[in-house]
Amino acid sequence: MFFMTLAIANGLCIGGSRSINGKLAQHDGALAASFWNHLGGFLFLSLLLASGAAAFRLPLDAPWSAWCGGVIGAAFVALNGFALPRLGTMKTALLVIAGQMLSGVLIDRLAGNGGKSAQAQLAGIGLIALGLYLSKRGPAKPTAEVSASS
Repeated sequence: MFFMTLAIANGLCIGGSRSINGKLAQHDGALAASFWNHLGGFLFLSLLLASGAAAFRLPLDAPWSAWCGGVIGAAFVALNGFALPRLGTMKTALLVIAGQMLSGVLIDRLAGNGGKSAQAQLAGIGLIALGLYLSKRGPAKPTAEVSASS
């Protein structure tokens, strides 16, 4: 339960961060917003490391692909800066979540960890796509009421 709560808290942080960075991107552009986002994160982590709250070790034994996470993170923030002001927070969040679920299913499948739940996972992606479709339709149009006095 603790780790599920952490995951939900992480989702709340991501949602809030998207909205904040989307606003910043409207003023300075998506790439500048990504830069300021990552500079702020760097300063925050530097304070944690300097205070001794976290250990720091250069992972020289990590595979080269592990170093791509920072590049992907910067691209994520920049792409969000382009999309969010044009799509809105909810639609951007739905599309990002759908992409995260799809990548999770694919990564689990490629790693052999998919198990029997792949159909349920794909159904979840389908439900997110359905939610996006329904949100795109907008509110139902009001129907004309027939007067009872006619």
